Parts: sequence; C-alpha cells; structure tokens
Amino acid sequence: MALKKEKEVVASKGEYEPPPLSELQNLLWMNRHSTGHVNEVWPNLYIGDSYTARDKGALFNLGITHIVNAADGRYHVNTGACFYSDMPVLYYGVEADDHPEFDLSLFFYPTARFIRSALSQKGKVFVHCAMGISRSAALVLAFLMICENLTLVDAIKTVRKHRDVCPNSGFLSQLRELDLALMLERKRKAALYKL
Repeated sequence: MALKKEKEVVASKGEYEPPPLSELQNLLWMNRHSTGHVNEVWPNLYIGDSYTARDKGALFNLGITHIVNAADGRYHVNTGACFYSDMPVLYYGVEADDHPEFDLSLFFYPTARFIRSALSQKGKVFVHCAMGISRSAALVLAFLMICENLTLVDAIKTVRKHRDVCPNSGFLSQLRELDLALMLERKRKAALYKL
C-alpha cells in the first residue's frame, strides 16, 4: 500500500521513475492473448518470428524493406543477407542469445539507428528472432525509448496492444537501465534549457 501511495506522489509531481523489475514483468504478463507470426506494433514496424523471416512471400506482401534479425548466426535463425539477395531489402543481423546473461544493450543504439533510418525513408521494418517475443521485442522497445521518447512502461503498453512480448529478465533489466539513463538525460537537457 505504501508503494502505491509513493507512486501517486511521484505521479502527481509529473516525474516518471522506472518501476522495479517485478512490476515490469507483471505488466508483460497481464492480459496475455494469442498473437500470430507477425504483428505491426508501431507504424511500419513489425515484430515476428522465424517462420515469417523465412516466408519471402509474406514479407513481400507486407512491403518489408528492412529486416533486423535479432537471432542472427549459424546456430540461431541463419538467414542472413544472402538469404534475401533476391529481394529488395536491407538486412541487419544481431547475433544474440536469448539468455538473461547476454548483453543485448550493446545493440540498442545501433539497431535503433537502423530502424529510424529505415522509417525515415518510408521503409517497413521487420524485426524478428526465433519466437518474436524476447530478443526482437527488446530491440523494438529500445527503439521506441531512444527514438520516439517513450518510457519503458509506455513502450511496453504500446507494443502489447498489438503483440504479446516478454523479454527475458536480463533484457528487461537492461531496458530498465536504458530507461533510467534516458530519464536522466531528459532531466539534464531540461535543466540546460532553463538556464
């Protein structure tokens, strides 16, 4: 009860604080529903699985121009740029393990820049991993936080309107750290503008 009152006080001051990991996990598990192989979670930004990644016809029908494989590599979803050489798409591979100990945060900014560049050129971006739940979702959430100025909570709510996602606990912790860093950066910039 005290935590709820504290949140109300923080909210009344208009300040955002990233919730603890347990509350973020509860948010991800709340009101789950079945989603398909691919879903548009932001205008022209799609999250999907390896099934869709290998279905060139589906990708063509969606108008995909850019692909981010968050499970790139020989022992993951081994498509690669060569797999799409007969299609007019740009490919970006992230060789990531879906393991809480894996540091996916190293790829947050480079992937966000790739997605932002694609969307600014009126492209359509398909971000996938094996299941379209953890690695790809974490990268899309990071993009929404970095490039669209959403908080982690708002990014999760935005994506979950269209697709059930659940980054593993390690990725979620890394996203929370990103949220804290972006919040501090916004505060620093706001303080500079006041001078």
